[in-house]
Amino acid sequence: MKVILQDGSSIKKSFEDEIGREALRHTASHILAQAVKRLYPETKLAIGPAIKDGFYYDFDRETAFSESELEDIEKEMQKIIDEDIPLERSILSRTEAIALMEKIGEPYKIELINDLPDEAELSFFKQGDFIDLCAGPHAASTGEIKAFKLMSLAGAYWRGSEKNKMLARIYGTAFDKKKDLDEYLNRLEEAKKRDHRKLGRELGLFMVAEEGPGFPFFLPNGMVLKNTLIDYWRKLHNRWGYVEISTPLILNRRLWEQSGHWDHYKENIYMTTIDEQEYAVKPMNCPGGILVYNSEPRSYRDLPMRVGELGIVHRHELSGALHGLMRVRCFTQDDAHIYMTEEQIKDEIVGVARLFDEIYSLFGLPYRVELSTRPESSMGTEEEWEVATAGLRDALESMGIDYVVNEGDGAFYGPKLDFHLMDSIGRTWQCGTIQLDMQMPQRFDMTYVGADGQKHRPIMIHRTALGSIERFIGILIEHYMGKFPVWLSPVQARILPITEKHLEYANEICDMMKKKGIRCEVDSRQEKTGFKIRAAQEAKIPYMLVVGDKEVSDGSVSVRARETGKTNVMSKDDFLAKIEGEIDSKEQFTK
Repeated sequence: MKVILQDGSSIKKSFEDEIGREALRHTASHILAQAVKRLYPETKLAIGPAIKDGFYYDFDRETAFSESELEDIEKEMQKIIDEDIPLERSILSRTEAIALMEKIGEPYKIELINDLPDEAELSFFKQGDFIDLCAGPHAASTGEIKAFKLMSLAGAYWRGSEKNKMLARIYGTAFDKKKDLDEYLNRLEEAKKRDHRKLGRELGLFMVAEEGPGFPFFLPNGMVLKNTLIDYWRKLHNRWGYVEISTPLILNRRLWEQSGHWDHYKENIYMTTIDEQEYAVKPMNCPGGILVYNSEPRSYRDLPMRVGELGIVHRHELSGALHGLMRVRCFTQDDAHIYMTEEQIKDEIVGVARLFDEIYSLFGLPYRVELSTRPESSMGTEEEWEVATAGLRDALESMGIDYVVNEGDGAFYGPKLDFHLMDSIGRTWQCGTIQLDMQMPQRFDMTYVGADGQKHRPIMIHRTALGSIERFIGILIEHYMGKFPVWLSPVQARILPITEKHLEYANEICDMMKKKGIRCEVDSRQEKTGFKIRAAQEAKIPYMLVVGDKEVSDGSVSVRARETGKTNVMSKDDFLAKIEGEIDSKEQFTK
């Protein structure tokens, strides 16, 4: 595919190349805009970029687009593609550009032009009867789009500000092969089946009420799941040498000014007034952890000091960005901070990476690592950043872990490693992060007494393995499609008495299991056994134990496994040993 680059030159690129993929999808967004203008010429154009899985275009139209209109737009887009129209790039002066946009009646484009710096090059791309202000890149012709589909409608504020007009956004996707489009659409259908919001409701895990948008409520089954995950986190971190603390939810504004969060993050912070002073509802745990470190003198013998906190944090997210458990305004962060000497950097980073690997391997989540470097808005000297970045890089290379560099995406106080997890249908989620920080220790005058008897400055690691407990649960719901491994399942076994006369035996087995810490329940409803089995299957319970006359007389249970659907008759003791073994070993799936 021939690609027209932002400087006007052209190059051959395939869809597998990032620039080729962006060019093809960016061109598809222009085809979408051209189709809309042909069908609904009164519509005003805003912006239309390529995005991760496709493209979108924002429009200003008096009446909202309908689903049937999307079908009409798709047909018109296909006509434009079939016309195989070449794309032509041109440069206009500011005066010429504004005159052109005034002539064709595009006020949003005029606003964009006026907001560009005087020295900016104003490039336009033309395809037949359509022209758009655009930097590119683009495919050389509309005919390069071999497969596309318009996906959804949404609202979007002009330039992302709630103060501006709400526009209509049309999302789409495009590929260079129909086979790839079909596979993508199939993955989306699979993702719908796994939607954690739908499964969370069906399985009684969590809810979100209109009285608290972005503030999830955990229901009884969800609390079992959450607490089981937290219990695992605590035992794991105890084994890896962490101590646990808890810091207050609300702290004085001065603390957040001192940490730098006020300057870099204040638009996301909830504030309150106490005794005529401003306090922040904490968006991060680290400043509170630093106060704990500074609460008493520290020696080099205390280091490395590994401190964990399951801290509840609040962050203001725009209402349009909220999404079940994945994007919320209140969540539990599985934070930890490590205070250490410069000599200990490599070993501690290696230790954290190994801990992460243990967690992600348990859940069957492969991952890739990104090293993010210094952003434009940051604290500290170039030398400090080089030392910190080298520490992260050296640790990864010593472990033989492949990574990619994400330039300029570090935290404002230090470089970081981000761990992107891949779920069972190939989607990636950013969860774990390791941030190396030399700035907070300076800002808070953190010290330790070295072997030489002098005061020294510690170096600090910020790290979170799960990221947000809530979000990680959302990922697990979709990864497992609600079929959690036995150790994690809210209900691990359900006992199904065939008739009322078998209820006493069912309760006896359940009591025996509960004494062993196994989460079980009895379905005592006067329903047919088939009905009870289907109900247990819909609840995605790992084991169903059917008990009738034969089981009562033999002291056995008929065990139906969720994964296989097969039924085996076992003694009570044998089943108890089997399920205990699976819980203790945290096997991924029941057999």
